[in-house]
Amino acid sequence: LMVVAIIGATTALFAASMALVQNDIKKVLAYSTISQLGYMFLALGVGAFAAGIFHLMTHAFFKALLFLGAGSVIHAMSDEQDVRKMGGLKKYLPTTYWTFLVAALAIVGVPPLAGFVSKDEILWKSCSSPIGHWLLWAVGSLTALLTAFYMFRLVFLAFHGTPRFGHDVHPHESPRSMTLPLSILGILSIIGGWIGWPALLGGGAWFE
Repeated sequence: LMVVAIIGATTALFAASMALVQNDIKKVLAYSTISQLGYMFLALGVGAFAAGIFHLMTHAFFKALLFLGAGSVIHAMSDEQDVRKMGGLKKYLPTTYWTFLVAALAIVGVPPLAGFVSKDEILWKSCSSPIGHWLLWAVGSLTALLTAFYMFRLVFLAFHGTPRFGHDVHPHESPRSMTLPLSILGILSIIGGWIGWPALLGGGAWFE
């Protein structure tokens, strides 16, 4: 199990470092997914099997939202995927922006969103479990910090600042058939983890 935990923690950190330098919007999310899978295996390695599966569930909500949001951005940008050629899309794609922001906050682990609940449990177990170790907690915490960095790098490059696309590109919000799933996943990214709210913060002891 310790081997599994070490591989999981290393994978989480290494993939997060790769996401830091990607410029393709989908590649950032792809390496982010590998990083979160590392988190899940870290949980399995320290014996927190329920926490690992729980993170798989919450991650499904906000990562699906991020990928669909990226698709909405690519659709609006006439198939452009390079975030260096975006910027200022917030005013053109309001629904996409706000749902994407919720997903980014969730994957970073901001309370009370879904990602906070499952990542908090994994980090706690990585240190408190009889199989755990403070170094595993430290790597998991550093990975969480890198997650915040690369996700908000993506948000700011794509949605904020001065537009960097050409005059031949005319960004527009996606049709309702695309924005409705974004909104539903946005709600799940907020409340999807509440079933596992920590007992220390007034929730049930779901993982004991």
